[in-house]
Amino acid sequence: MTQTHPATTAEVNDAELIRWSRDDPEQFAGLFDRYIEQIHRFIARRLGPQAADDVAAETFLTAFRSRASYDLTRQLAGPWLYGIATNLIAKHRRGEERFLRALSRTGTDPSSEPSMADTVVGRVAAQGVDRKLAGALAGMSSGDRDVLLLVAWGELAYEEVASVLGVPVGTVRSRLHRARKKARAALGGDDPTREVA
Repeated sequence: MTQTHPATTAEVNDAELIRWSRDDPEQFAGLFDRYIEQIHRFIARRLGPQAADDVAAETFLTAFRSRASYDLTRQLAGPWLYGIATNLIAKHRRGEERFLRALSRTGTDPSSEPSMADTVVGRVAAQGVDRKLAGALAGMSSGDRDVLLLVAWGELAYEEVASVLGVPVGTVRSRLHRARKKARAALGGDDPTREVA
């Protein structure tokens, strides 16, 4: 029996696209189209633009291969994709730390892609303190840095970050508190993760 699908994938949630892609792999392209820009931007901020293409592609390849095990009760796949990306970034951790240390030294962010809703980078760039923030990020534990960047650059809620990292929400809160404290110290008391009114 042939399934009928809406004329456009914009009419359905992520879980439905993933469900359809199990029988019709081409449907997965709709999920790719929805998330590639933000996932790529997140990875580029973490590892630099050269590694971002490969890691973003690897993120969606991993997601495609594991789509059969996706929990269809979760209508939004963004946190799942960020989790895959974060795990792949962990494999590239040394490159990320080198990238942050280079940014700390030079003050130049080699990522040329603008970030639409990147409040952290917007605030930092406006204050001219990219180097200080990069140094603070490089000095954080990977767990603290992951939480801070998933909240600030990935724009995920605490519960989503907890799901991505497989930790309790309380752990997310404590890691975020530590990370913000280090970022504030590096920036002379200003919190770059604070929402701009």
